[in-house]
Amino acid sequence: MELQHLNQKQLAYRWQISQASLERWRCDRKGPAYIKLNGRVVYRLADIEDYENQSLHVCGQPELANSSN
Repeated sequence: MELQHLNQKQLAYRWQISQASLERWRCDRKGPAYIKLNGRVVYRLADIEDYENQSLHVCGQPELANSSN
């Protein structure tokens, strides 16, 4: 299994947001999990997809992420 990563610039492009937003989210402890090694920040694709799935909202459907059942 090949582990895939995106850097900050790639993730900002994927989500059409600024890199500064990702930096702010990290400071605020928001957004997907990230890895920081020697000053370099990368995001695992699996963590990005998990965050996207947790953020999914479907109109007319009850929110499943917050249900306790």
